[in-house]
Amino acid sequence: MSYLIAVILGAAVYSFFRCIAGGFYTISPDQRAVVTSFGKAQRLMLSADAKTQSMLPTEDLERYEYPQVRVVQPGGPYLKMPWQKVHKVSVATQSVDLAWDPTKTQSTIEAVTKDNLTTGINGQIRYRISESNLYPYLFGVKSPLEHVMGYFVSVLRERVANFVDPRGQSLLGEPIDAENESQVDTAETSIELSEGVSINDLRKNLPLLNQFMEEQCKPTTGRYGIELDAALITEIDPPPEVDRALSAINSTRNQVAGDLSTARADAEQQITMSARAVEISTNNAQAEVAPLKELASTLSRIKRLGGSNCLRAYLRNLRIPLFQRANRIVQTSDQSTDINGGS
Repeated sequence: MSYLIAVILGAAVYSFFRCIAGGFYTISPDQRAVVTSFGKAQRLMLSADAKTQSMLPTEDLERYEYPQVRVVQPGGPYLKMPWQKVHKVSVATQSVDLAWDPTKTQSTIEAVTKDNLTTGINGQIRYRISESNLYPYLFGVKSPLEHVMGYFVSVLRERVANFVDPRGQSLLGEPIDAENESQVDTAETSIELSEGVSINDLRKNLPLLNQFMEEQCKPTTGRYGIELDAALITEIDPPPEVDRALSAINSTRNQVAGDLSTARADAEQQITMSARAVEISTNNAQAEVAPLKELASTLSRIKRLGGSNCLRAYLRNLRIPLFQRANRIVQTSDQSTDINGGS
């Protein structure tokens, strides 16, 4: 009889700690939780998030159509039954190294450029778990972060292998407007000096590369429940021997670009100086001719209005100040006039 009482008492104590004392739980402010009963989450009569669905390609809409589940918000204490299990996840923004891989140890990601050069890529990824897509994160795949990293690295390697545009226009698929054609023509020389080496092009266009990766990884929210906050690719390092060769190429091209810029500036300065000299000479010539034109116009107007006698009187009066200032006056006679006049 005492044995039976002990068994009943033990079962009561176990039930108390298992169901009551151990049945309470809390959710911290940076966490969200999903409660499952016998392994099944409580689903809501709501369709998938429209914004998330719009990020998915058309061929993936049916494959990744996950239901909406009831999310337990921060607070507590909450009570759960023994057949229920609480799945807590952190929704705070986290960062992971680009070379992170749970299956192997590596310090960098290797990628092959269009020039068939193997280069190392380092950086970080900032991400957070989507509160509105906890079902694919908890129940869709076994290791969602590993899937996201594999997807990110595969897209990155594909972009590195095909990247050729030094201005980054083809990276985001942005066509060049007709209004910008003049800018393209003026920058043609610098573009020719910089293109041809994929590693140089990638280093100069890291912001565009990061932006491209963020755009391409938006579907990860609907696929795996992880929202990519930012891609921070910070280093693209080729092998040492390739790096030395690239440094020599870059130094030579920078020197050529500097010489071209200096020559272009000198030519523009000479052209400007020549144009100013021509302008000054033209102004001086116009200044010398202007009084003569004005005098001719005045004389023509006097003769037209007053006749020849008025013109001779004007000229006589005009000579009087000259006679006063002259030191010597030479008078000549018109022989033809003397012969005709008989004098």
